[in-house]
Amino acid sequence: MERTAINPVTWSQALGFHQGEVVSGHARTLYISGQTATNDEGKPQHDGDMAGQLALSVDNLEAVLGEAGMTLANLVRLNVYTTDVDALFQHYGVLAARLGAERVAPTSTMLGVTRLAIPGLLVELEGTAVA
Repeated sequence: MERTAINPVTWSQALGFHQGEVVSGHARTLYISGQTATNDEGKPQHDGDMAGQLALSVDNLEAVLGEAGMTLANLVRLNVYTTDVDALFQHYGVLAARLGAERVAPTSTMLGVTRLAIPGLLVELEGTAVA
């Protein structure tokens, strides 16, 4: 697989994402449903703790990737939904560190929403990965 970053402007790179990415030579695409801070039984964890919820959401995202034989390095798209954009930005380093460790800067969109599907959840991560 070959990835080519497309950045007609460069400000996004400081925030850890590319404006676009051309992916060629891949054989498989994984579309990942929104991953949240839930345990194996689907019960919300880390009530009111944005950092804890973000870390567990990334763990759950990695679990789906791992089941498909992929890692965070395969992400080409990451959508972030949150009920509190300001709190998410305060703890964004939790996500940025994990992506940075894999040397990946997937295209990304962050949206503030009124609520997520399960009350009490603060963040949800949805992605697309290729291998």
